Amino acid sequence: MPRYVPSLAVTALAALTLSACADSSDHRKHPPQDPPDYHGVPTDTRPPSMQTAPPQPK
Repeated sequence: MPRYVPSLAVTALAALTLSACADSSDHRKHPPQDPPDYHGVPTDTRPPSMQTAPPQPK
């Protein structure tokens, strides 16, 4: 049991240290921009074409 106490303390200290130095600022200088070659999501408003059934072998 005593062996787990120091490892738990080290783990808690590491978690606290890493969370303290995480950047929590949500301030952005400008909104994200699309790349110049991005032309938007292609939209296809046409219904799917119906294919004729293949001929049944006799």
